[in-house]
This record gives sequence, structure tokens and C-alpha cells, in this order.
Amino acid sequence: MDASFTAEQDEIRRTLRELLQKRCGSPELRAAVDTPAGHDPALWTALAQQLGLPGLALPEAYGGVGCSATELALAAEETGRFLAPSPLLATAVLAAPLVLALGTETQRARLLPRIAAGSLTAALAAPGTALTTALTLTGPNGGEWAGGGRAGGVQARQVGDSGWRLYGQVAQVLDGHSAELLLVAAHTGGFARSRTLLFLVAGDADGLVRVRQTSLDATRPQARLELRDVEGELLGTDDSPHVLRELSATGDTVAAVLAAEAVGAADRALERTVQYVKQREQFGRAIGSFQAVKHRLADVYVQVQAAKSAAYYAAWAIGSGERLGGLALAQALEALRTAAGEGIQLHGGIGFTWEHDAHLYFKRAAGDELLFGPVHRLRAYAAEGAHLFESREVTV
Repeated sequence: MDASFTAEQDEIRRTLRELLQKRCGSPELRAAVDTPAGHDPALWTALAQQLGLPGLALPEAYGGVGCSATELALAAEETGRFLAPSPLLATAVLAAPLVLALGTETQRARLLPRIAAGSLTAALAAPGTALTTALTLTGPNGGEWAGGGRAGGVQARQVGDSGWRLYGQVAQVLDGHSAELLLVAAHTGGFARSRTLLFLVAGDADGLVRVRQTSLDATRPQARLELRDVEGELLGTDDSPHVLRELSATGDTVAAVLAAEAVGAADRALERTVQYVKQREQFGRAIGSFQAVKHRLADVYVQVQAAKSAAYYAAWAIGSGERLGGLALAQALEALRTAAGEGIQLHGGIGFTWEHDAHLYFKRAAGDELLFGPVHRLRAYAAEGAHLFESREVTV
């Protein structure tokens, strides 16, 4: 592994950071999350048209840039630094890879160029409390998480030769209230042949009710979807056996990208805290000169740097088939929680106020852990996959 970045990768990071510094400061961030969409459409247009961010990891044949997951992770690291609210995670990281992997050629040609151009946003509608299982981050993906019928979730039934109707409810769908395209996971086939499939549902479909929910992290808007006999289009073909496998493969990329995003947020939280302790004075000297403060921030720095290395390696390892995203995500979320918590403490009286941004970073850590964790389960499942705690006979 070459640990250095290419000139193109450095350029992606530099250009994106410059754009976000101009367009996503604290006032712009707070204004964006209070809009009905939960993000600034003008910023999303700039990210799409100037930087090609939604299509960064999509093939050039569909209007994308053709980069790897590493470039997408580096871009997410920069958006994480500013807690930039955008449909990037829901559209480019969760939904687009599934369309690419499972869609028919007609579906890919119809949808992916619009996603790459930023003119079509998408969201994956899987039960929020089971999203980590669907992505195989905290447990095996057997398909039961999709629910259906009396178990909740969404049930799909075929009408005629090719039409499908969906009925049910899904909560905690990232950007589900504003996405123009929904990828809905649903059970079909009844008890004897029960299986989980993905369906394409238009955001303005008849019978679809979308309600934005109040979330702990306002920069991650979520929605509850109610589907009442809604028309859906099967993603791929009816005999495709690869839905759960592709969800699992997508999960590792999602975890690696989320880890990089959390690392960016942790790095920025630490940076802001260091700047503050250099300015705030107590007993006639800057509090950053006290040894106790130095030690606390040094510990945070080590933790953030370790998480950064893990996130970079997990993104790079995707190309070689190694599943390290869950471990990297656990370490990154823990680093972000520590950096944000120490930031609140060391900012003193101003640190826990609504007007200061410190609480936004802490809520990002807590919100991501609720959606994609918790940390101990991410680590436990990774350890189980590595057979870490299995007893082995030692022969002498």
C-alpha cells in the first residue's frame, strides 16, 4: 500500500475545502438545516456541477468520474469537517452503488447519469433500527430485517405480469423526505418463498406519505415513509439472488466513507479546541499552556490520527476485498465522540450553548452511532468475523 496521496486526490480535497469554507460556515449551516429540505440546494448544485461529487465513484459510461471509494472517502472527510448537510451520503454512497450493482441496463442508463449530474437525489428506505444489519455491519444479513406483513416494514405484491404494489412503513430514512427517488427494501413471496427485494419508488408517487422526523443530529435529516398501495418498479430482475449480497458489499463502502467523514469532523473539532485554548486566559496565561490541558488534547490527537489511518486503510482495502469498514467506523466514531466531548469541556461556559457549534459535532457522533452502530456492536461483529474469540487447539 502506498500511503501517499496522488496529485488528483490532493486536488479533490483542496478544492472541496475551499468551496465549503466559502459556502458552509456556521450561519449557512444553521440556515440550511432549518429549510424544508434540510440542506442548501444551491450548495448541492455547486458540489455536483463544479466538483462532480455525486458521480465521483460512478463509471464514466454513466456520466461519473470513475474514481474509487478512496476518493469518495476523502471527499467525505472534507464534508465531515464542516458537517455539510447534503444528500451525498444518501444518494452517492447508499443508493447509487445499489442501482449500479443490481439495476438492469435500462435502469442504469436512465438513473445513473442523472445521479452523477446531481439532478436526481435518492435514498435507501430500510428500517432505521435494522439499517446496520441490512448493511452487514453489526450482524449477519439474512433478510429478516426488512419486516413485512404483521412484522412491520414493507410488503410487496405483484400485480399482473410486471407491476408491483408496496404497502407498509419505514422510519429513519436518511433524506427520505426530499429524495426524488426511493430504493425501498420490501418482503415478497409470502411465507413459503419469503425474500427481500429492492424497488424503485418515485418521490411523488400516489399513496406515498413522507414526514420529516425530528432527529438528534439536525445535519442528518430523516423521514418516516408510509406506503399505501404504492406503485413500485423492481430494481433488477425478479430472479436476482444477489440483493442481500450487494447490500452487504455496499455496507463496507458506507462504513469506510462514514469513518472518513467522522475523522474529518473529529479533526475539525480538535482544531477548533486548540485554537480556543490558545486564546482563553486564566490566572494571567492561556489555558493551553497548562500541562493538564496539553495532556488531554495530546490524547485526543493520538486517537484522531489512529482513526484517520484506519479510515484511509479501510477505504483503500475495498479494492482488495477486505472488509475493514466496520472496525474503522467504530474507531472513528469513538474518536469523534472524544474530540467533541473534550471540546465542549475545554470551551468552558460557551461550549455547551446552542449558539456555539461544539454541540453539533457531539450530536453528529451520537447520531451516527445510533444509525450505524453502536461502537461495541461494530467491534463485536468484526471480531466474530475474524474468529477472534474462537478456541483453538494448540499442538505441542
